[in-house]
Amino acid sequence: MLVELTALHWLYLVFIGLIIVFMVFRKDTTIVCISGIFLIALVASGSLTSSVSSVFTSFIYAITELLSTILVISIIVGMSRTLTKTGINDVMISPFARLIKTPALAYWTIGIVMMLISWFFWPSPAVALLGAVLVPVALRVGLPALGIAMAMNLFGHGIALSGDFVIQAAPKLTADAAGLPVSEVIQASIPLVAVMGIVTTATAFFLIKRDMKRGIMRVEDSQLQEIEKEQGPELLSSGAKKFFALMIPALFALDILAMFLFDLQGGDATALIGGTSVFILLIISLAAYKTKGLEQTTSFIIDGFQFGFKVFGPVIPIAAFFYLGDSGFSVIIGEGILPADSAGIVNDLGGALAAVVPLSKAVGAVTLTTVGAITGLDGSGFSGISLAGSVALLFSDSIGSGAATLTALGQISAIWIGGGTLVPWALIPAAAICNVDPFELARRNLVPVLVGLTATTFTAMFLI
Repeated sequence: MLVELTALHWLYLVFIGLIIVFMVFRKDTTIVCISGIFLIALVASGSLTSSVSSVFTSFIYAITELLSTILVISIIVGMSRTLTKTGINDVMISPFARLIKTPALAYWTIGIVMMLISWFFWPSPAVALLGAVLVPVALRVGLPALGIAMAMNLFGHGIALSGDFVIQAAPKLTADAAGLPVSEVIQASIPLVAVMGIVTTATAFFLIKRDMKRGIMRVEDSQLQEIEKEQGPELLSSGAKKFFALMIPALFALDILAMFLFDLQGGDATALIGGTSVFILLIISLAAYKTKGLEQTTSFIIDGFQFGFKVFGPVIPIAAFFYLGDSGFSVIIGEGILPADSAGIVNDLGGALAAVVPLSKAVGAVTLTTVGAITGLDGSGFSGISLAGSVALLFSDSIGSGAATLTALGQISAIWIGGGTLVPWALIPAAAICNVDPFELARRNLVPVLVGLTATTFTAMFLI
């Protein structure tokens, strides 16, 4: 049954448009997001005091939802600085330095390795595993930090997560909603994931190379100096550095084995990586700094947290706003305000769009891409894919074919938009590890992702 759209739905849609406009013109969106939260709460509650309180409550909710990501990034950064200060990082990256000689090799190597690891463990743990080791190598051969972040982001949160061929959480959700076997949706998604992945990453690579030639994107001297500056005096012997350089990958390899044996995925896998990183930080600090190890351990942890909260600070308001579009609404503003059969503001908007468009193969493909994109605006990528499956079933019944293809298309669109390539606060892991502005990363991803979605939508029209 179609949910009746209320003033809250339209107000939310207006502010989404404003946020997009501000991002296009490279303006900060903090004031827009806070204004949106306040006005939506005011319309919903009619109370000025409740509306003011809702702004603060929304920040608490966003921080709570993002806390595990903030923690793991902070810990990884603290560990990374430990490795750099002690010189272990140089020993670890030496094999990759021999392999990665050019910016092009850096982009494709980082991207493909990121994709492979993300298929098995999802992107956030993969970012943590790769970032500390490969980012310095890529910077030294001339690939800008934004280019590194784009590679990790598009291959991991884009290709790997949208297909989800190994863990199969995404196709399970969409397949169940569409009443199809998971294997059928996965099979239908393979050509679409391939087209989306190839077109998007190739477009991104072309734009990176173009902007590097123009001098718009470049490795800043400060970034290279930062790598060198963080290298402290000889705290460890050559043998000790080699030992730790072997021990650290071995520990993370054991993490990977544990993920397989104990079926650890998503947050559990990220927590295992984070805990391992804490122990690595402790062991190396004590070994390198001896009697001052206790103080240095605390210092590295503080450095990590300062970095983490500095990076995440500007993202909290926009995350808080987009959480209003999903499950956060009832927590931030209250229960019983939206219609009883509402699936959340963004899902209601997606369902309303699907209900008013005419039915044909071309329109069906475009609609599923649009519905997926709208439901992905909450930043999770997963919350709305069940709706995409339901809409795909509706359209395929009317068209007479293409249920699996339409389902896969909606899944791909939702995850590419919301899983971490365009919604700024959803792509923070890669942005934080590469020390780039997540909003700038979202802007850089915009053209490649839109080109990829266009090509994928046209491909789906011929496959339905």
